[in-house]
Amino acid sequence: MFATEPLRIVAVSAGLSSPSSTRLLADRLAAATRERLETEQDRPVEVRVIELRDLAVDIAGNLVSGFPSAGLEEAIGAVTGADGLIAVTPVFTASYSGLFKSFFDLVENTALTGKPVVVAATGGTARHSLVLEHAMRPLFAYLRAVTLPTSVYAASEDWGSSGDEYTDGLPARIRRAGGELAQAITGGRAVSGASRSLGLDDEVVPFERQLADLRLD
Repeated sequence: MFATEPLRIVAVSAGLSSPSSTRLLADRLAAATRERLETEQDRPVEVRVIELRDLAVDIAGNLVSGFPSAGLEEAIGAVTGADGLIAVTPVFTASYSGLFKSFFDLVENTALTGKPVVVAATGGTARHSLVLEHAMRPLFAYLRAVTLPTSVYAASEDWGSSGDEYTDGLPARIRRAGGELAQAITGGRAVSGASRSLGLDDEVVPFERQLADLRLD
């Protein structure tokens, strides 16, 4: 990849309404990732949000016919070609929405191999927050993507909340997830693509030296 090529961030939103809190969360995560990337490296950053509600008929048609429409094929291509992916779904019946699952059912099971992914979900109550762990992480593990440590769940009461003594507020979780995605995309590289300097923990000690250090006289 040439250094002048833009980094491509794609956010997939499975929100069904307009305006949608799911789309809003996808936008916030994409903005946090873009901000971090633009701060730490000098390559242009392209962000695209794919609204699955606009592709609902195309997705259903592909499932029964086996052939994607031009728009759906282009959307799948954008997802598989992205440098980093943000996947956001509303919670329905304690899991991701059917539209969200149907879209990723159409993605080849090796097309996301090694791709960094932030998973996120929205719901009416915090009781469904474990959907990130019991549904979304296994889905992207099956697709061989690299799901980042911080996932973001936003219940209705999280919007505008600053968190409590045990958890960060939603803005802090979004910034952390965006930072992790940016770091995964650039491989921990600093400005202008230069490798970060090695620290003490990065020093590789030869095995013979380790044995010698353990030898008792």
